[in-house]
Amino acid sequence: MYKATTRDIQVTVTPRFHPERSSPEDGQYFWAYTIEIANLGDETVRLKTRHWRITDAVGRMQEVRGAGVVGEQPVLRPGQVFQYTSGVPLPTASGFMTGSYGMETIGGEPFEIAIPTFSLDSPTEARTIN
Repeated sequence: MYKATTRDIQVTVTPRFHPERSSPEDGQYFWAYTIEIANLGDETVRLKTRHWRITDAVGRMQEVRGAGVVGEQPVLRPGQVFQYTSGVPLPTASGFMTGSYGMETIGGEPFEIAIPTFSLDSPTEARTIN
């Protein structure tokens, strides 16, 4: 589990390798990750955008930008939590992801919050290191 807190918004990430959706012999590895966004502050906010930087084991980076997450732009009132699960394929047995969410206060003030950098590690990678 990985955590980052920016401006009283806590982002927690839990990645999981999915062997049933991976094919190491074909250079295909798949992870799901669950993200929990908790509003620990006292103002209502909306998640407007996402920006991901996904890097594989040989340093190739892919950037992903878009509106909201999983088709939503959730509003988080003080004390509320929003959770979603998504996934990412890589051509290597390990890598990492990091990024940020573009948020907005109910009054229209934009700000960014950090998504913690998290590791994508497959059991296949651990076995080949020996």
